[in-house]
This record gives sequence, C-alpha cells and structure tokens, in this order.
Amino acid sequence: QVQLVESGGGLVQPGGSLRLSCAASGSIFSINSVGWYRQAPGKQRELVASITSGGSTNYADSVKGRFTISRDNAKNTVYLQMNSLKPGDTAEYYCNAAIKRGSSYYYNTYWGQGTQVTVSS
Repeated sequence: QVQLVESGGGLVQPGGSLRLSCAASGSIFSINSVGWYRQAPGKQRELVASITSGGSTNYADSVKGRFTISRDNAKNTVYLQMNSLKPGDTAEYYCNAAIKRGSSYYYNTYWGQGTQVTVSS
C-alpha cells in the first residue's frame, strides 16, 4: 500500500546541519500528511514536524526556526532540513504517513525504518 524509507542520518557536530529524506512508494495518493518523529533512548516518541497534502506545516516548539519540512511531489519525497543542531536533537528519526481511505483514517500504521541522528562534539 504505502512504503516509507528514510535516509540522511549521521553524526554531526553541534551547530551543524543534516537533511533527512523520506521516500514514499505505493499508493502515495492516499497520503494525507507526512510527519517526522524522533525518539531518544528512554524517551517517548515525539512529533517534530509535519506537512499536509495541501502544504501546511507544523513544528514542535523545540525545533521551530531550526528545522524545515518540505516535499518534492515529483520525487514522492518529504525532507527534513535540520540546521543549528544541538545534542538534544540526538535521536532515531522516523517518518510517518497518515492515510485516509473512505471513512477510515490510519495515522499510526505506516512508518519508515528510522534513521539515526547523533549530534556530538
């Protein structure tokens, strides 16, 4: 139906930048929105940023002004540009697709495999 593959994670020094990619395949026209989540060891998974099919974006307060979510419809890819990275941004980052089919809404079904972001000096 929908498959998501993340890439772009890695090790970066504080103040550095990374761009994460989430490539979608399958029934991509059923996707209503895509969100980037992150989860650090011992912490709950949290929503970092999201973008709707109409292009509306939302950001967690902790990343607003530093992170930018965008999409390239031609490539079926959503990006998360992360600038001014801090050690607190260290986490496994996952993309999630919210799907609307008929009267059903699937918001916790389609996830990528995750990509590790480590911010350390």
